[in-house]
Amino acid sequence: MHGPRSILLEPREVPLGGVRAMNVQRILPNRELPTIGAWCFFDRFGPDEVRMRVEPHPHIGLQTVTWPLVGEVRHRDTLDSDVVLRRGQLNLMTAGNGIAHSEYSVGDGPVPLDALQFWVVLPEASRHGAPGFEQHTDLPRIALPSAEGPDAAATVVLGDFAGVRSPATVFTPIVGAEIELAAGSRIRVPLDPAWEHGIVLVEGEVRVIDGDIETVIPHGDLLFLGDSRDSIDVLTSEGAQLFLLGGEPFDEGIVMWWNFAGRTHEEIVQAREDWEADAARFGTVPGHGDVRIPAPPIPPVRLKARYRSI
Repeated sequence: MHGPRSILLEPREVPLGGVRAMNVQRILPNRELPTIGAWCFFDRFGPDEVRMRVEPHPHIGLQTVTWPLVGEVRHRDTLDSDVVLRRGQLNLMTAGNGIAHSEYSVGDGPVPLDALQFWVVLPEASRHGAPGFEQHTDLPRIALPSAEGPDAAATVVLGDFAGVRSPATVFTPIVGAEIELAAGSRIRVPLDPAWEHGIVLVEGEVRVIDGDIETVIPHGDLLFLGDSRDSIDVLTSEGAQLFLLGGEPFDEGIVMWWNFAGRTHEEIVQAREDWEADAARFGTVPGHGDVRIPAPPIPPVRLKARYRSI
C-alpha cells in the first residue's frame, strides 16, 4: 500500500485527426502514474459535433470500456459483434491475444457526441486468452445517502462498488462507477482501503473533503486519492456528474504502445508485425473491406515497461 494522497491530474489534448476527426482529452496514462488499479488509459472524446469514423484497428492485452454521455456509437469487431451503444449502456471488449474493432458515429453527417473511453490492462494470467465482447444495457443503480440535499445516484459500470457488482466481466479487483449529485448535496462515497482510487469531474462543480482538506476538482481533472481510505465526502452547490475509478494496485510493469498492452518490447513488435501482415490472430471486421488503420512505425528506441513514480 502506498498510502492516501490527493494529487490533481490535468488532461492533455490529443489531436486524432482523420481517425476521429476530433481532439480528445487524455488523463491516463500519466507520466508519473501509468495506472490506477488496472485502469491504464482514459480518454474523453467530446463534447463535440462530429462524424466519427474509427476504422478497424487492433488491440492486445487489455479491455476497452466505452461509456457514452451523449450520442450513439456503432461498434463492430472481429467476433461479428455489431451493436449500437447508447447513454446508460456499457460496451466491454476483451482483447486477450488479439482482436480488432471499429467505432462509428450513427448517421452520415456530424452529430453531437461525448463519451468516456477507458482501457483496463489484463493481468498475466488472462492476457493471452481468447477475445470477447459484451454489451450491458441494464447496469445496477444504487442510492448514496446524502447528509444534505437529495441522495445521489450511482451506476456500477465495472467491478464492485458499495456492495454491488456490475455484471460485466473483470479479471482484477476493480471499480468503475458514475455518480450523479443534485444541487446542494453532500454524500459520503465508500472506498475499499486496500484499493487506490481516482475521481473525475465530468460535469458540474464539486468539492472533495478529506479530513481537514478540501479540494475543488476542476472540470475534466482527475483527483488521485491513493489508497488507505475507507471513504471521502463529496459536496456540490450546483450539481455534479462524477466518475470513480480504482482497484487493487497493479504491480506488473506494462509496455504500452499504440493500441497494445504487453510486457516486453518484443511482444509489441510482434503484434505490430502481425497486424501489418493481416495475421489470423486479429481477424477481420466485417463491413469494411480492406479499410483498416495501419500501424505507425515502432520508435527507434527500445520500449520499456512503465512504473509509477508517485
